Amino acid sequence: MVIAALRPLREAGVPLLNQAVLLKGVNDDVAALQALSTRLFDAGVLPYYLHLLDRVHGAAHFLVSTRRARLLVRGLRESLPGYLVPRLVREEPGQPSKTPLAP
Repeated sequence: MVIAALRPLREAGVPLLNQAVLLKGVNDDVAALQALSTRLFDAGVLPYYLHLLDRVHGAAHFLVSTRRARLLVRGLRESLPGYLVPRLVREEPGQPSKTPLAP
């Protein structure tokens, strides 16, 4: 259903980029992230950002450490072509844009 809804956008030449949030116990393993990147690309969507979770009340149980996130992205780099590896970023209060996290 979502893939079909994206078709008119792709056909119109709209660049489709994905932003995913890294969540402990949901998508915090290389296999899940590989599957996401591959499915996105097959649907014509480029994996663009992988966000660390914003520190908000009630969501701490989903928090993935920066160290673990970097290891996951490293695992993706070892197993996927570069264009399928999203950029690891975080939101920083007061900053005008997302902050990339170096590998």
